[in-house]
Amino acid sequence: MGLPRFPQDIRLAVVGLGYVGLPLAVEFGKVLDVVGYDIDARRVKELRGGHDHTLEVEDGQLAAATRLRYSDDETDLRDANVYIVTTPTPIDEFKQPDLSPVLSATEAIGRALQPGGTVIYESTVYPGATEERCVPLLEEVSGLKFNRDFFVGYSPERINPGDREHRLPTIVKVTSGSTPEVADFVDSLYRLVITAGTHRAPSIRVAEAAKVIENTQRDVNIALINELAVLFNRLGIDTEDVLRAAGSKWNFLGFRPGLVGGHCIGVDPYYLTHKAQSVGYHPEIILAGRRLNDSMGSYVASQLVKRMTKQDLSVRGARVLILGLTFKENTPDLRNTRVVDIVGELADYEISVDVHDPWADPEDARRHYGIDLVPEPEPGAYDAIIVAVAHRQFVELGAAGIRAFGARDRHVLYDLKYVLDQADSDLRL
Repeated sequence: MGLPRFPQDIRLAVVGLGYVGLPLAVEFGKVLDVVGYDIDARRVKELRGGHDHTLEVEDGQLAAATRLRYSDDETDLRDANVYIVTTPTPIDEFKQPDLSPVLSATEAIGRALQPGGTVIYESTVYPGATEERCVPLLEEVSGLKFNRDFFVGYSPERINPGDREHRLPTIVKVTSGSTPEVADFVDSLYRLVITAGTHRAPSIRVAEAAKVIENTQRDVNIALINELAVLFNRLGIDTEDVLRAAGSKWNFLGFRPGLVGGHCIGVDPYYLTHKAQSVGYHPEIILAGRRLNDSMGSYVASQLVKRMTKQDLSVRGARVLILGLTFKENTPDLRNTRVVDIVGELADYEISVDVHDPWADPEDARRHYGIDLVPEPEPGAYDAIIVAVAHRQFVELGAAGIRAFGARDRHVLYDLKYVLDQADSDLRL
């Protein structure tokens, strides 16, 4: 059974309408008939109403996708002959890959898959997962034969939440397919919406590996800078001053210290290390970087407590304000935020912590982390303030506006994100 004629016979389904799937469905919905499918009925209702609460797609862009319809009814998947899977791939409590969302989507597609269908995966996985885990499940559920009755491709997502410059059409797309003909088909499909062009990988496994090392590389580099920040703190040297000086060399990489959260950088390395360990290789540098980055919340809390003690501020019973909860600036994305590590560590010192974030959804913060956001911090009430996320609202407040939340006699201001000048804060990473 052959592939559908391109592009006139393509009926596309995007499975998963989160940060990755929705922008993809919208772009394709401008040129193809697309059903955007999600198991979350509330999400589908919201999108049908013309709004995206993640703020990744503006209301006008949703309206421009005139050939896109939304559904939470699995039977609507039967109308498609090309499927793109964009479900999340998190880790479990033991930091092992959790493929259940992508496998659940695979089962749903398998129930709808007809001869000649093509399934393309965008979800981040370890090298080999598509062909070792997803393909057998598709065969089992559909009763069809791989590379005879149906075909598979892999094109890793490169969405950067909150980034208004690097959008889906302007980011080069890696593509691959289970046969040379399928690779051509997948590549041509994405070229309909990707103006930046594509890079055709020689195999699905190569494309999977390329994705997972993109964020592993960033994770390791940030871990190095975090370690240097700890060292420079002990030496009494300002880390930002050092990085600016080193950055005057043309080939110095401009990484900065900080908390490493989000659905990609803090998660993807565990997919690679899982696969490495399954073939008997213990990855030293990758795991060391992960351990170091995961420890930064504890380090920040301890540094704050030390500084409070030096300033004769009582730690037990103190009030601390944390500005920002999302994993990065100017986005409501709370996935895998490491700000919660600071909250937990400070609670262990019997410190009362208030968290304020104008971007985060209060209900999501409560549901996922048990944190009740304060709508407006109380002026003059806090013994310490931590600028944890560089939201534009905090940048606009400036040093005077942020310090207005602190106790008037004395307080500690800890700037994790270099929002303020060195002279305007008491502590920096």
